[in-house]
Amino acid sequence: MFAATLDRQPTEYEKPEDLFEAIATLKKDLNAIVLAHYYQDPDIQDIADYIGDSLGLSRQAAETHADVIVFAGVHFMAETAKILNPEKQVLLPDLNAGCSLADSCPPDAFAAFKAAHPDHLVVSYINCTADIKAMSDIICTSANAVKIVSQIPADQPIIFAPDRNLGRYVMAETQREMLLWEGACMVHENFSEKKIVQLRIEYPGAEIIAHPECEPPVLRHANYIGSTTALLKYAKESANSTFIVVTEPGIIHQMKKEAPDKLFIAAPPLNSCACNECPHMRLNTLEKLYLSMKNRQPEITLPKSTIEAAWRPIQRMLEMS
Repeated sequence: MFAATLDRQPTEYEKPEDLFEAIATLKKDLNAIVLAHYYQDPDIQDIADYIGDSLGLSRQAAETHADVIVFAGVHFMAETAKILNPEKQVLLPDLNAGCSLADSCPPDAFAAFKAAHPDHLVVSYINCTADIKAMSDIICTSANAVKIVSQIPADQPIIFAPDRNLGRYVMAETQREMLLWEGACMVHENFSEKKIVQLRIEYPGAEIIAHPECEPPVLRHANYIGSTTALLKYAKESANSTFIVVTEPGIIHQMKKEAPDKLFIAAPPLNSCACNECPHMRLNTLEKLYLSMKNRQPEITLPKSTIEAAWRPIQRMLEMS
């Protein structure tokens, strides 16, 4: 289970005039590093020491010499940092920043699923809880899933969890069957194929770039499919000037910084809402990040047995990628 220590934070405190400056001071005082996912609020991205996707963030967490890791992301990301740094303090600005995809794979149900297929190797997408990682043989990310599955012997049956859409994409790219756990991301399965097609008509020169967690009907329209880092690199290097971005729109902040002369259009959701934004990612704010560092909480903690079991498949991923 996901765990953390959380003392009661004061409801009133003297807010610094400049949160950016206050956070920079705390980073020096604590010997802390701030890691942020691309889907975070732009202010958090701007204060972060490193911004990246799950693979890049895992590598940074594994290599950091900081004493304190402040993870501006969601709980499975902070758990991964703790698994890779069991002796370091790992802070998460908002303990409620969960993940719909991770939640779609309950440990008890997955344990039964795995037990029913004992000959299968378990490859789990990093967007899962520490308990699921501990039951896995290899972890992967959207950036390296195809590469990792391609290295597994063709006669070895595979369970791929928890994202069915990424699993389908990997199956298509590798031309091999896998047994999929039926999980999904609430953001990436909510994009409207019809509205994306309408946008392409409105912007006839636009390229559609999409994350592989999206539903297959949406991916069929994509000019390019890749992880958030891959989408950013493609948008920067492409000769095209207009892009319809089919993933959480937080990445557009970095796209605009990398290619300020280009137009980036966030793909619309099925309903007229902000459903293309991850509600969990957006729980973190600059003020909460400051408070987490000031109060040294919420702190992520995990049982030693879980850390040891989950470390092995993550390490195997880092070696294979």
